[in-house]
Amino acid sequence: MLSVPRLRARRSLASIAVLTSGGDAPGMNAAIRAVVRYAIAHGIEVHGVLRGYSGLIEDSMEPLGAASVANIIQHGGTILKTARSREFLRRAARRAAARNLRARGIEALVVIGGEGSFAGALRLHAETGIAVAGVPATIDNDIAGTEETIGFDTAVNTAVEAIDRIRDTASAHERIFLVEVMGRTSGFIAAHVGIAGGAETILVPERAQSLARVCAAIERGARRGKTSSIIVVAEAGRPGRSAQLARDLARRGYPARVCILGHTQRGGVPSARDRLLGSVLGASAVEALRAGRTSVMAGVQRGRVALVPLARAIGRRRAFPPGPLELAATLAI
Repeated sequence: MLSVPRLRARRSLASIAVLTSGGDAPGMNAAIRAVVRYAIAHGIEVHGVLRGYSGLIEDSMEPLGAASVANIIQHGGTILKTARSREFLRRAARRAAARNLRARGIEALVVIGGEGSFAGALRLHAETGIAVAGVPATIDNDIAGTEETIGFDTAVNTAVEAIDRIRDTASAHERIFLVEVMGRTSGFIAAHVGIAGGAETILVPERAQSLARVCAAIERGARRGKTSSIIVVAEAGRPGRSAQLARDLARRGYPARVCILGHTQRGGVPSARDRLLGSVLGASAVEALRAGRTSVMAGVQRGRVALVPLARAIGRRRAFPPGPLELAATLAI
């Protein structure tokens, strides 16, 4: 079981802030709750920043107490709201944000989000000296330096449940179904969903696969007596790409129906795993700041919490291994 690393406190923090930024992910509320209550337990005041970096620039913050985060762990989304702030790309905006923090006596910031959010935090620290710590939260599970990100497990379970329902219909009507899942540049959701859902074919952005190979897989299944097929498709930066694939398959004589799961994967009740992950990583980020560590992310490596330099999580993606696709192809025979 994951646990918060015990570090030697080297810095006396009076007040910190926490924000959520970028796309929402189930389990963000668990991380917020952990940041707030772990900090309060160590005598640190906490302010919540509303709407991510936009709220930091606009000085939209409010004090958070233990009661402020009661009964939120079971809810998706984020009580602090989230946004993508292009304005924060400007140095003047980051300086304004630092002034707002210091005016409230806030010494450090916990950022719950993905790579873009961490890039903003790193710049804020480099230019203003505000201490920062990151908590990885994205359903894509593609942040370098951590084996797990908050929200991934819930997104996978949501999609697998949908596929189980779709397979009933596919079998009853003897049809091919293309099930499109999220994954702008990452195939982790598609791979996990495909294996857990028993898909015949999985298409991910990291591995090119020709239409001919997709058709060949369908034909092999038909020769073995399969009357229906599930093909899991990562959106790969083009939401709705499965519609074009369906048209291409139809021209080859394989009519297919399309189901785009879209934002259903972001919402809903967080899984137990995401609640645990959010709780441990949120508390670990506060522990890092108490130990005088800054510009680090509380991630997971080899099944344990690790404090990883934020710079390692920026400008690169977690490598996609070939193993899952090979296993999926083997099990689909």
